[in-house]
Amino acid sequence: MPRILAFSGSIRRDSWNRKLIRVAVDATRAAGGDVTLIDLADYPLPLYNGDLEDRDGLPDNAQRLKALFKQHDAFLIASPEYNSSIPPLLKNTIDWVSREWQGESGLVPYQNKVAAILAASPGQFGGMRMLPHLRQILNTLGVLVLPGQFSLPRADTAFDDADGTPMLKSPARLHSLVLELVTTAAALNRA
Repeated sequence: MPRILAFSGSIRRDSWNRKLIRVAVDATRAAGGDVTLIDLADYPLPLYNGDLEDRDGLPDNAQRLKALFKQHDAFLIASPEYNSSIPPLLKNTIDWVSREWQGESGLVPYQNKVAAILAASPGQFGGMRMLPHLRQILNTLGVLVLPGQFSLPRADTAFDDADGTPMLKSPARLHSLVLELVTTAAALNRA
């Protein structure tokens, strides 16, 4: 069973992407994935600064995240779109995890990993303009990003969470993507 690290690129309490990642995690577990869901709010990091890194080394939370990334076979990431690109929280997290540490390349947490990327937005594009940027960054670090991706337009009306548990009104495309993530990660694990 592949180990999948899941997180949202948003820490806003009522974020559509936090809802989306919870729905995706449930679907991934149902597809046979062993999922660890983390909240980036639990790993606060300073804005990446080379002088800060030279003076203080890698922050404890960056080390914790780096260890989590290395322990998993795949990533499931849901992110909002900020001005047609990825949010600073997500970029900063990726940057800190990619730093060399104690003689180990910063690419190690990313290499030989597979990812599924998702986005939700109340707008008509559903975060679609951000996804190529995230794909490019992850590819550059050595992550195999699945060709399919999931964007959820009009996210403000896409969830049925009357009982407090978010559920997508039309989950078929999402279920297909997470199944592909689980099967691809399992195949790469066996290789």
